[in-house]
Amino acid sequence: MNSTDGQPESPAPGDGKIARWLVIAVLCAFLVGAGALGYLGWFSTTTEVPASGYVALVLGVVFSLVVGIGLMALVFYSSRKGYDEPAVLIREPENDSDEDSVSAGSGPPTEPTERAH
Repeated sequence: MNSTDGQPESPAPGDGKIARWLVIAVLCAFLVGAGALGYLGWFSTTTEVPASGYVALVLGVVFSLVVGIGLMALVFYSSRKGYDEPAVLIREPENDSDEDSVSAGSGPPTEPTERAH
């Protein structure tokens, strides 16, 4: 169903509101569940973490940040320099066939002309 100007008709204002709120509610439930599991996992044990564990944790976080920041910098760099543009075939200009044979020396041999001395 298109209108006369070629644009599709916009849906009624109430369409999709229930689905949108349902998606938001499910995502909020996932967030609350993840928070509850994180809390229970953090406080359910009495085991002490040795110093080497904290060092490994810090090194892992720093390494992950360096790799993530570096990759994002490369994405922005390549986008700004135009490396992300689609490839375009640049055709050679077509030359006249007579010019090609003369310039390439592939034409028929010619008789040498006599020079006046």
